[in-house]
Amino acid sequence: MPLGASRDRLTVRLLAAAALTAPLCLAALAQEKGSVDPRPLPPLAHPDAPTTPAKELFGRAAGPADLAARSIGFYSRGCLAGAKALPVSGETWQVMRLSRDRYWGHPNLVRFLENLSSHAPREAGWPGILVGDMSQPRGGPMITGHASHQIGLDADIWLTPMPGRQLSRREREEMSAVNMVREDGLDIDRSAWTPGQMAIIHAAALDPGVERIFVNAAIKKALCREATGDRSWLHKVRPYYGHNYHFHVRIACPDGADLCQEQDPVPPGEGCDAAALDWWFKPSILHPRLNPNAKPKPPLTLSSLPPECRRVLLAK
Repeated sequence: MPLGASRDRLTVRLLAAAALTAPLCLAALAQEKGSVDPRPLPPLAHPDAPTTPAKELFGRAAGPADLAARSIGFYSRGCLAGAKALPVSGETWQVMRLSRDRYWGHPNLVRFLENLSSHAPREAGWPGILVGDMSQPRGGPMITGHASHQIGLDADIWLTPMPGRQLSRREREEMSAVNMVREDGLDIDRSAWTPGQMAIIHAAALDPGVERIFVNAAIKKALCREATGDRSWLHKVRPYYGHNYHFHVRIACPDGADLCQEQDPVPPGEGCDAAALDWWFKPSILHPRLNPNAKPKPPLTLSSLPPECRRVLLAK
């Protein structure tokens, strides 16, 4: 979404309010511990009721739909057919929070993550990357956390480098990423931020398939200040609430994917001018006042999603 115009800033406010109550909640959800012994969700009393939230249906899908790989709908209103799982361990990557079962994506996303991780040792000096949430086995809305990540084209990558050893299952569920943002939210934490964080974001932004990268505004400010040479990659990096422990990569709809809805193009320029950044550091944005009387937005139902998502949900 373009973030420079006032209309788009209002959109950002509304999306954040609908998804979560405050930026601090975003950070907390990103670091929520998982379980080494997750229990399945209980069966729904009325799964076929038209008012049943779609997140309850897709959150119970135990495996991918046996269909051709397709991203269907928009990043925050859609589903995923023929999902592929990112192997939980690779030479240069490890998946975190396995109990969430959110390490599925369109094959293009899986290839992107495998490729990006292979650049981590050379570009960032890291042994590899730690991968957070991608999508559910059939995409769709999630019971907790994200408003997007629904069509298999979004992934969270921790800003903490992968250790030079394989993490245990308990570590993957309980280890926390490092907060890269100062407590006042106005800049990066110099005790945590290193050239490696900028290098891995830079490497991701250079991939032609990447559509956007979301980071905390303080991280965007640091990137604008510290990037040298060809800075054209900065225009893909957009400030957004939270994202102080990880960065969110969004890749474009696959070629020929007629059911996948593209996002509006990223605005031209680096996004480093005062007009683009200063808004994020206003006290009312850093510390929003919550309206205790505000009614939560109704959850998406299956009828709110593209019609093809019903077939995805019911497929074997």
